[in-house]
Amino acid sequence: MASTANFRNGMVLKIDGQLFQIVYFQHVKPGKGGAFVRSKIKNVLTGAVIERTWNAGERVDEVRLERRPVQYSYHDGHLYHFMDMESYEDIPVSGDVIGEDQLNYLKETMECSGLLHDGRMLSIELPFFIELEVAETDPGVRGDTAQGGTKPAKLETGAVVQVPLFVEQGQMIRVDRREDKYLERV
Repeated sequence: MASTANFRNGMVLKIDGQLFQIVYFQHVKPGKGGAFVRSKIKNVLTGAVIERTWNAGERVDEVRLERRPVQYSYHDGHLYHFMDMESYEDIPVSGDVIGEDQLNYLKETMECSGLLHDGRMLSIELPFFIELEVAETDPGVRGDTAQGGTKPAKLETGAVVQVPLFVEQGQMIRVDRREDKYLERV
């Protein structure tokens, strides 16, 4: 148990059976009445952010989450299987836990970061910068544009990003998966 005096950004609380992470908090002492704490908390599973006000000194359940390195192994049609890099256990995870935007960049043997609570995987975080092979792209013809142009390229994982005209099929490129953006050739 922790009190509102122990609040800090990033702290995870259990409220009504759900896990919430403190995004922002502020202790308020008005001239009249008792002190209170204003906070913004984010649901760990859904990502929904809500505002909540607490009385000063109110007790809350603090939860410790564990971040562990995991490696993507394979997809069996229903679940995605990861290996815990410390215990070598197989951890099956649904696509909802990973997130649709990250699934486009998931590649076998990729090392990721997993967030665990009571042995249950809450989320998987892929690296921000990923090196992938260009599977399909149109040939870029010199002189097509006055300035540097771009063209769509389909990567080995199925994701599509805009790349410069000089990038060809079969080349390895580095991509920022958060913005679906080409960074450089590797």
